[in-house]
Amino acid sequence: MTIKIYEYQARELFKEYRIPVPSAILSDTPDNVFQAFDSFKEKVLLKGQVLTGGRGKAGIIQIANSPEEAKSKAKKLLGMSVKGFSVKSILVTEFINIQSEYYLSVTIDRDSSEIILIVSKAGGMDIEEIAETKPELIKKITLFGVKGEINEKELIECLSELFEKEIIEQAKVIVQNIYKLFREKDCSLVEINPLARVEDKLIAADAKIVFDDNGIFKHPELLEFQNPEEYTNDELQAREAGLSFVSLEGEIGCMVNGAGLAMATMDCIKLEGASPANFLDVGGSSNPEKVINAMRILLANKNLKAILINIFGGITRCDDIAKGIMQARDKLGITLPVVIRLIGTNEEAGRKMLNDAGIKALRSMPEAIKEVVSIVAGGR
Repeated sequence: MTIKIYEYQARELFKEYRIPVPSAILSDTPDNVFQAFDSFKEKVLLKGQVLTGGRGKAGIIQIANSPEEAKSKAKKLLGMSVKGFSVKSILVTEFINIQSEYYLSVTIDRDSSEIILIVSKAGGMDIEEIAETKPELIKKITLFGVKGEINEKELIECLSELFEKEIIEQAKVIVQNIYKLFREKDCSLVEINPLARVEDKLIAADAKIVFDDNGIFKHPELLEFQNPEEYTNDELQAREAGLSFVSLEGEIGCMVNGAGLAMATMDCIKLEGASPANFLDVGGSSNPEKVINAMRILLANKNLKAILINIFGGITRCDDIAKGIMQARDKLGITLPVVIRLIGTNEEAGRKMLNDAGIKALRSMPEAIKEVVSIVAGGR
């Protein structure tokens, strides 16, 4: 999973790592926007803060030429929604006269499992769209050396194809700094779009950072950047219960142990023509309480038509999972159809406990998936 942060938060990290950004003031009311304008004395850019891209196309980035215009536009921007995210604050930034725009990011190439630099002259545009329609405009180089160092010769050669001679050194320093930020803070993406040339200076006119939440325990200082609105209520509850959970839009609730098996389970559901409602990994613990918490979170989804429990017991004991299922049934009053696949450590004991309680447990994963999909199809 990943952790996204707002632009204004990313800007703070950019400043910490000596990446130049325009002056800006964060405001959350039209009156505050009005007052912020006076700090710049000229026209400003109003940038609605949301945890998603496409802000320009959505109309939440606006130019204001006076305090009155800034206040008027702020009234419209605050409360607007982009892809389900509501604008609750506005970053009032100095207006910069951009001569040219570039795209710059450090991320992970999932195919090669390497850290890569992506650079393009097509800054300010949707990089995914550019990659699809004009891939020749994008340059990629691998940054991950034996000791994590940057190959400076290769970097300069890459930058020389895109940047004018007089700003290549600036571009190199910015790349080095975002790479340092990427590695030190366990990021999965650090992006500047656009990286703007203003006279003979390069400025990060936008800032985007995504963290790998598997590394967040090493960075307690980043916890203050976490934004509850990024997560659904059930995702927040799952975090508190020590469960790995992601909400989806299907109708089959999934409870599985192990991320790989959970992904395979969701794939198989899709192959059978249905859709999973979530990713839920209860992990290797044999604590029945985890099963109860997991079922409580699943049942909060009113779109569910059935639940699939798919357990391959290794460290996880099937008899403990069975206890959790039985306790959940009694405590939560489950009325939805539940299909169970139980195999592995203590599976015979677990299956006997369930059978004695009148609960059927299968051994075959394909059989269990076909059954739950059939139940959902029959209820449509």
